[in-house]
Amino acid sequence: MPTRRLLTALLTGALLATGALTAQAQDTAAIRKALGERLPQMQNIDEITRTPMPGLFEVRMGTDVFYTDAKGDFLLQGELLDTRAKRNLTSERVTKLSAIDFASLPTQDAFTIVRGSGKRQVAVFVDPNCGYCKRFEGDLKTINDVTVHVYLYPILGADSVEKSKNVWCAKDKGRTWTDWMLEAKPIAAAARCDTAAIDRNVAFGRKHKINGTPTLVFADGTRVPGAIAAADIEKQLVAASR
Repeated sequence: MPTRRLLTALLTGALLATGALTAQAQDTAAIRKALGERLPQMQNIDEITRTPMPGLFEVRMGTDVFYTDAKGDFLLQGELLDTRAKRNLTSERVTKLSAIDFASLPTQDAFTIVRGSGKRQVAVFVDPNCGYCKRFEGDLKTINDVTVHVYLYPILGADSVEKSKNVWCAKDKGRTWTDWMLEAKPIAAAARCDTAAIDRNVAFGRKHKINGTPTLVFADGTRVPGAIAAADIEKQLVAASR
């Protein structure tokens, strides 16, 4: 008898789960149809999922997150906060969506600067004419036991491209880079070399929507846009090494 009750309970649970999945599929199909018909820019929705808030659905397009009701009648763009857990659910979601697999980074297209043991790793996409990048370099130089993979990412104009090429072709890329960024020592014109790596960096950045410099990628895939202070760099390095 207990076995029969157990089987009945399992079957009931499976039926309820199937019903819930079917209802969710119907909801998401209705939302996709409504938004696609009413808003042309919403025709290429990647994913629709329920949020912890009853009746609210997340609509994802790439790394952009929107929220809507079950009928797609209303659309919101903003931050969803869990006040009990004191968590920014939107920020957490966007961080996860924008992560870049560290192993996928084209290390052959970067040069490295090693400090101390170099046991920790971070990649940075930088433009030589970026003022925020220069400020960031000042904080980064205080961090020890780290390997910095520098990806030249000249997006601020033709002069940035020329400077990047001269850094890439320099005999000592790391020294040339830090001398310029930290001490404003002019970048000497270097003998021409193969600079296709810079073009590949730009293509990689566009693919992953790296829209500004500096952009950091830590070993756990976490992406951080913008210049952050030394304490925050250290915090992210510790978190990425866990």
